[in-house]
Amino acid sequence: MQDKPQNKGLTVNLVAIANHQLEKRKLKSFNELVQHLSDAHGRTALLGMLRGIEREALRIDESGYLATDSHPEALGSALMHSRITTDYSEALLEFITPVHNNVEQLLNGLTETHAFSVRHLNGQRLWPVSMPCYVKDEKQIPVARYGSSNTGMMKTLYRKGLTYRYGALMQIISGVHFNFSVSQELWQSLYELSDKQLSYDDFISESYFGLIRNYRRLVWVLPYLFGASPALCSSFIKDQKTDLKFEKTGHGTLYLPFATSLRMSDLGYTNKEQEELNISYNSLPEYLAGVNAAIKMPSANFANIGVKVDGEYRQLNANVLQIENEFYSPIRAKRVTRSGEKPSEALARAGVEYIEVRALDVNPFSPIGIEATQVRFLDLFLLYCLLTQSPKSEASEEARLSANLKAVVLEGRKPGLELLTANGSRSLKSWLEELFDALQPLAVLLDGEATDYQVALAHWRKAVEDPNLTLSGQVLQNVINKGQDHGQWVMTLAQQYYQFFVDYPLSSETIAQYQAEASSSLNKQAELEAAQRSVSFDDYLEDYFGAQS
Repeated sequence: MQDKPQNKGLTVNLVAIANHQLEKRKLKSFNELVQHLSDAHGRTALLGMLRGIEREALRIDESGYLATDSHPEALGSALMHSRITTDYSEALLEFITPVHNNVEQLLNGLTETHAFSVRHLNGQRLWPVSMPCYVKDEKQIPVARYGSSNTGMMKTLYRKGLTYRYGALMQIISGVHFNFSVSQELWQSLYELSDKQLSYDDFISESYFGLIRNYRRLVWVLPYLFGASPALCSSFIKDQKTDLKFEKTGHGTLYLPFATSLRMSDLGYTNKEQEELNISYNSLPEYLAGVNAAIKMPSANFANIGVKVDGEYRQLNANVLQIENEFYSPIRAKRVTRSGEKPSEALARAGVEYIEVRALDVNPFSPIGIEATQVRFLDLFLLYCLLTQSPKSEASEEARLSANLKAVVLEGRKPGLELLTANGSRSLKSWLEELFDALQPLAVLLDGEATDYQVALAHWRKAVEDPNLTLSGQVLQNVINKGQDHGQWVMTLAQQYYQFFVDYPLSSETIAQYQAEASSSLNKQAELEAAQRSVSFDDYLEDYFGAQS
């Protein structure tokens, strides 16, 4: 393990940010900033966005049942491979793209990773929706294994802890994560417009947290447009107690008529213990203080599970969060970590580098779970969140944000749905229309002589006018209006996409590159296991958690 980073000087700067009053800065409105950036240099700065995608997908057999075998060796080491890994389960693949500036290259690369992987699954398919279905016995869901190194065993034990805490079924829900950052050229332009009371690096971190606050105010937009889990197989509920008033088809499909994303409802990955944390997004120091407190906060419920029982570990510890990765949030502030460094330590060391959007369902109408018009809408949406004034959030606003998200998740397509504002309520539709109107000049600016952003905006604006054109609306049309069983509809898609990937043209050079990384990743895992053999797992954990005290 590396020594804990020394951040004394930076801590002083971060405290200065926390005490800095946002209203004193010379902020410009969104429209003014877009106008200011409406020249060649500004457009280039805006177009310098960097993106990455992480797509999760369950492996299933030809009958649709969850795979219970190990992660295929032909795909390399799930611990060390840069593009192909696993999330909670051996059966839950996660495909990770490198960072790209070009949307087409981003999606082409993700498609290649899918195609290579599918050809090495021994006939297994990928489940192309967020909510799992055919699970014979929850106890048979295989927790991800990462080898005999202490690093690998800790990752497995963390997942074992999640099983004890929340159950395995909830952990195999799939999603898509979208990583996003803007160019240094844009930061320089925005910094020049500020009062420069903050250092350049601190200005970037504070601005990303401004983006995060605005995103949380508008996060309901994403499940409205892109939520794709309004229905699920009744087998997923099993013995769960729920207050949701599901309707049921004759084929055993459960659905809510106006729901958008059951994945983001209480049926999905939620943590009741975390609801009391009240972690603040008003500044980086406040956020880090909240996260650090949470990972040290004991939980009576989790203590009842036990940490090490009869010589066998059940979880990493009995705190509200075993590690900070367990903190659920629809958006995260991120920085690439150094070896042995925790995410919060990386943020404390050098500030926010990018943000991770975590509110996206798998798009069942795309073989890779996301498509280009979604990416371009996300570009526009996140730039809007960045360039719009972002006051600090209070407790009363937090309650409204939670209520609005819940309303859209459960009944976002309901005609006349009203959402809460500081001044009362307003219709979801009028709010969306206002947002799309605001995004139009930005789309024109980014396009220049092209039309990609304007086409994407126009495409999703149709879903504002007609909720049936949202992803959730399209899912229900296929499942309810056409009278199909949800599971069988998904299996049909799985088969279509399986054939698509088998037939997808991969060059011999591309195949060789994936084969080489698979082999290299296995060698790296073996080297790590050899290097860590002299340190016991107990000592490794004591060192890891001792470093955060």
